[in-house]
Amino acid sequence: MNASRGLTALSMREVDRVLKLWTQTVAAPILSSFLFIAVFGLSLGGRIQQIDGVDYEVFIVPGLIIMGMIQAAYANNSATVFQARFDRYLNDVLSAPMKGWEVNLALCMGGVVRALLIGGGLLIASVLVVDVPVHEPLVLVLAVALALTLFASFGVVVGVYAKSWDHTAFIQNIVILPLSFLGGVFYSVDLLPSPWEEVSHVNPIFYLVQAVRYGFLGTSDVSPVLALGVIAALAAGSVAWSSWLFATGRKLKP
Repeated sequence: MNASRGLTALSMREVDRVLKLWTQTVAAPILSSFLFIAVFGLSLGGRIQQIDGVDYEVFIVPGLIIMGMIQAAYANNSATVFQARFDRYLNDVLSAPMKGWEVNLALCMGGVVRALLIGGGLLIASVLVVDVPVHEPLVLVLAVALALTLFASFGVVVGVYAKSWDHTAFIQNIVILPLSFLGGVFYSVDLLPSPWEEVSHVNPIFYLVQAVRYGFLGTSDVSPVLALGVIAALAAGSVAWSSWLFATGRKLKP
């Protein structure tokens, strides 16, 4: 019972941090991602017109939505865990009567809620300017759930290992952001010449974009089963890693 209350209290604290700073944590990412739709979609849509039979301004929406969500889940959790370590607040949490998986889950909740708010807000904003369908809702829900599981837990892992704020920002700016742009958000990788088409299939975010795009539009560059399988494997590995850190106390105990 005490552990259950601890899980709820810590989860509420993480969510409250997101909501208190909603202009920075939610509104700003929605605005920046929506500008991509307005600038790239509406300006280039007249030239590119369609990809795979889908209007270009609609084609880019699924990738932009999931890109904003995974970046938010990672950034929130890596920052909150590093801050908790820096302020020694995490030591108090670890001394509470909570299991390691409960601490891990609670610390992930802020990033998950932030990502869902951004995804929902961006979808609403997109619908106001383009007609975005949802052809495969079950695939979409599963893809989003796996994506948030992957990047929320990965954010926790980075927050545990990071020795400075620069380390958390480095992963965001040098790894996640470039892989997102090269993952087929703005184009179909089938249009790329060899060997770039093959290289794109090594990018894990490529499969994430394809799964979400299939959920929205019913079309993708690879099988949705393969895309979901790759994401699920990566998510399982990331959760196992973060759970192991809290189970063993590695990098956490002073």
